[in-house]
Amino acid sequence: MKLLSFAVPCYNSADYMEHCIETLLHGGEDVEIIIVDDGSQKDNTAEIADRLAAEHPTIIKAVHQENGGHGQAVNTGLKNATGLFFKVVDSDDWVDEEAYDKVLKVLRSSVEHGKQLDMLISNFVYDKEGAHHKKVMSYSNLPVNKYFTWDETRHFKKGQYILMHSVIYRTKLLRDCGLELPKHTFYVDNLYVFYPLPYVKNIYYLDVDFYRYFIGRDDQSVNEKVMISRIDQQIKVNKLMFEAYDYKNIKDEHVKKYMFNYLEMITVISTVLLMKSGTKEYQQKRRDLWKYIKEHDYYLYRKLRYGFMCATTNLPGHGGRAISITAYKIAQKVVGFN
Repeated sequence: MKLLSFAVPCYNSADYMEHCIETLLHGGEDVEIIIVDDGSQKDNTAEIADRLAAEHPTIIKAVHQENGGHGQAVNTGLKNATGLFFKVVDSDDWVDEEAYDKVLKVLRSSVEHGKQLDMLISNFVYDKEGAHHKKVMSYSNLPVNKYFTWDETRHFKKGQYILMHSVIYRTKLLRDCGLELPKHTFYVDNLYVFYPLPYVKNIYYLDVDFYRYFIGRDDQSVNEKVMISRIDQQIKVNKLMFEAYDYKNIKDEHVKKYMFNYLEMITVISTVLLMKSGTKEYQQKRRDLWKYIKEHDYYLYRKLRYGFMCATTNLPGHGGRAISITAYKIAQKVVGFN
């Protein structure tokens, strides 16, 4: 059995996927790398995946599927994973090898000493193209280099969230909680780091800059213009997160509060993207989103609608719009989009 499984969703990724895979190979026989070719047809992604698997048969698996989107590629990776732990790495990103060694050491130690580790958190770097300063997302509110529970976490600041780039889950936990991401939908990484949280009991934070999150391609899903053009998928994920937030049955108050704050931030992003589009159609979609939330759970609607972040996105007039954009800039820092 492998220690750590990586799922690498690839869709027409020939220009950059090999660099990603090369950094992951640093883990040697402790890891497996599952390259999921998500129906690529415009380049030789499939051929590269097969070649790499042939060159490293004990480490790399190449899995080919009909196009199902990022979420379905993650589902396929999880289905094929044999490692005790599981991480998703997008094909245009990469990992730092020195930090990688430390991550594997913690995972290996947890197994050798019989510690049940549900989630390992490490830092990630916003590697924005052309930016001189690379922003690091770290977690000063978490205990460092020790196992801990939610009760020992301190307040997460606005803009400080556990994203897909920073998390490694125990594989069995993901399967036991029934995680399955929707097909043909962007932004499902928010569901990936949201849905399993009530099942997470034991956490470890390693203060190393492990994951390098590339930002800069014009066609990237987190490009603002692209996000606006795909707003229906952003709204879909927002609603799925809303439905997944079963706050009445979440016993741990720390988890409950964190999940609410994350849901609030995603709702801010949806609301302001709809506002920024400037069209009547999108303004109606904005009203429809809030109507949906109100009808689904009135208590949660009021808590969201009149909380500081969401309230600023619903202020009337030009002044209200200016304040809304300020709130949006805070939200930008969460996902790092252009």
